[in-house]
Amino acid sequence: MDGAGAEAGNSNQNGDTNDLENEGFSFLDGKEIQRYWSGISEKSMSISTEPFLTQRRNTTSQIAIVGATPCSIESLDYEIVENELFKQDWRSRKKAQVFQYIALKWALALLIGLGTGLVGFFNNIAVENIAGFKLLLTSDLMNQKKYFKAFAAYAGCNIGLATAAAALCAFIAPAAAGSGIPEVKAYLNGIDAHSILAPSTLFVKIFGSILAVSAGFVVGKEGPMVHTGACIASLLGQGGSRKYHLTWSWLRYFKNDKDRRDLITCGAAAGVAAAFRAPVGGVLFALEEAASWWRSALLWRTFFTTAVVAIVLRAFIEYCWTGKCGLFGQGGLIMYDVSAARAAYTAPDLLAVLFLGVIGGVFGSLYNYLVDKVLRTYSIINEKGANFKIILVVSICILTTCFSFGLPWISKCIACPTGLDVACSTESGNFKRFQCQSGYYNDLASLFLNTNDDAIRNLFSTSTKNEFRISSLFIFFAAIYCLGIVTYGIAVPSGLFIPVILAGSCYGRLVGRLFQSVSKLDMGLFALLGAASFLGGTMRMTVSLCVILLELTSDLLLLPLVMLVLLVSKTVADSFNKGVYDQIVKMKGLPYMEAHAEPYMKNLAAGDVVSGPLITFSGIEKVGNILHALRTTGHNGFPVIDEPPFTEALELCGLVLRSHLLVLLKRKCFSSDKVDCGREILEKYAALDFGKAGAGKGEKVEDLDIDEEEMEMYVDLHPIVNTSPYTVVETMSLAKAAILFRQLGLRHMCVVPKSPGRPPIVGILTRHDFMPEHVLGLYPHMKPHK
Repeated sequence: MDGAGAEAGNSNQNGDTNDLENEGFSFLDGKEIQRYWSGISEKSMSISTEPFLTQRRNTTSQIAIVGATPCSIESLDYEIVENELFKQDWRSRKKAQVFQYIALKWALALLIGLGTGLVGFFNNIAVENIAGFKLLLTSDLMNQKKYFKAFAAYAGCNIGLATAAAALCAFIAPAAAGSGIPEVKAYLNGIDAHSILAPSTLFVKIFGSILAVSAGFVVGKEGPMVHTGACIASLLGQGGSRKYHLTWSWLRYFKNDKDRRDLITCGAAAGVAAAFRAPVGGVLFALEEAASWWRSALLWRTFFTTAVVAIVLRAFIEYCWTGKCGLFGQGGLIMYDVSAARAAYTAPDLLAVLFLGVIGGVFGSLYNYLVDKVLRTYSIINEKGANFKIILVVSICILTTCFSFGLPWISKCIACPTGLDVACSTESGNFKRFQCQSGYYNDLASLFLNTNDDAIRNLFSTSTKNEFRISSLFIFFAAIYCLGIVTYGIAVPSGLFIPVILAGSCYGRLVGRLFQSVSKLDMGLFALLGAASFLGGTMRMTVSLCVILLELTSDLLLLPLVMLVLLVSKTVADSFNKGVYDQIVKMKGLPYMEAHAEPYMKNLAAGDVVSGPLITFSGIEKVGNILHALRTTGHNGFPVIDEPPFTEALELCGLVLRSHLLVLLKRKCFSSDKVDCGREILEKYAALDFGKAGAGKGEKVEDLDIDEEEMEMYVDLHPIVNTSPYTVVETMSLAKAAILFRQLGLRHMCVVPKSPGRPPIVGILTRHDFMPEHVLGLYPHMKPHK
């Protein structure tokens, strides 16, 4: 729950002891509200028993799917709480402390880059060696004509690796399932859930991704790398974890959601840089897709972080050139080099590119639609428990294994072309022998019985016009397209980039064969443009994808064509549905605030959607009243109202947070009379005492030990009240309020009356009050679309 104007019921289904704020509260009915306020002074009673929308309640869900498991969600406090303690701390802060804060930001950016770069390299080397061993064993048995043993070895390795990945996700960190990009995107929008960025999630994300990719699933490690980078940034930004005995007191400056948000943005950018070896693409990905708030200082920091990632990767790749990395080979920062092909193009080439863009938009929107349906089906299976998750993973693994090993048998052997720079009909490289005799190769086996990265290299290979039969390309495209859909959503870390690039590059080659009589572009370039069109059709990104693809292939001459195909595919696909990550965020039930307001919001005012019951405190409040409110509601923000004799009339003092109230009650700075004792609190506390703790460290209402005598005492709330909360008048349009709420990164927005003589606050808006299910539930006659 976010505020007093939001739903007052938030049941923590997981019962996790490390969840900071989800204490499992029940709804308040009218009688309970009356009993609650019965002990308050007459003037306070007159404020609180006003009919503050007690019949209008927000019933939007406080549960969302994180990874592969339902989890309670909370909003993040990105707003700076300008209370007396904060102002006192800011005025007394010395230049040395300011310098230390700035230096720590850059130091943490450096550490995030180093950590993400090391994990990215470790992932690559582990996948290449594990998958390489499996494929070499299979090829060796195939060359010995031991076909059944080859299939048994191949299937056994795949099933073993898949089961291990599923067990890690099912039993240790269910939040690690999937790509993690929707969860990171939601976090940067202001949505928090326990275990999104937990250390256990980081562990499973790294090793689960290695196992899943090595098991031959049609998944990539790129999406999980974004989540991994965010987890590393979160771990560093919160000063470690008390649960794992990793804490650093010198990170006290980062005890707020705003600075952690910036670090996690750097982590997401570093993840893309490590996955694709594309530092500039990582910055643009964070800007275009991940982050909801951006500023120039953050641009510098993310660029520095991704540059560190690039340097780390380059250093380790140089080391691998000496042959000390096993089967990792002699790769470089350029993963798929197509620079050997001449990128000159004419009018017929542009027609082919436009055709690719249209196909990419149609296939991409269909892909998103089917992924959505499959995810909804899998969520029903995953809810039945860990064993069902593992059974589903093993079933998809068996299906993938049968496709990968069985389909190459229907392909005829092709004679090795002459004049090649690489050996043909070997166990590695572009040409796989499979069941063929010496001097021949199997084109389907060259695609299926390879790591996904090597399969993409084969499809992107230049000067290989007839390397793959048209029938083989059709079969491989259909298989990858379907397997990519049914694989995403199972309980293993899985990314969408690689399946989409594989399928797109496949139909890119098909279009190239169709236009080969009029087009002069190389087949490898057609494959690249096909991959770009499918990426644009599914993910709806343009600038970041364009730069990532150029950094992947090192061919700037293709820039105009890649831009064109991305624009066309996105435009076509947008006419059918939303991007895949936007759809998954919505499907998971995450209350994501869009950058634009829905059209029907222009016809409503802010006061039309605030919900109750609204619970307020006096500036000097009885301890028992505060404790009762904390125990019986799930609100995270409470309006504080000053009343006579402390003021001439009722006035809104500000907003106080649940977490700050818990700290204040824990320290027991009470007085026996209703008097102003703010100076004593200012001397006793520092602003950092009220900083947001890391995961598992926050105060809980169950931890408070207050006796009956203390319940009758008073506490002065003025020093911890945010005296300048963002307020809007009740007549402001809901559309304008929604845009303001999102652009400022708010958790609470106070709605105040337009006319005098009324209570000083109408209600509180939280992100749940802007959700379509709440607004359209109150006003069902409104049309959700234009």
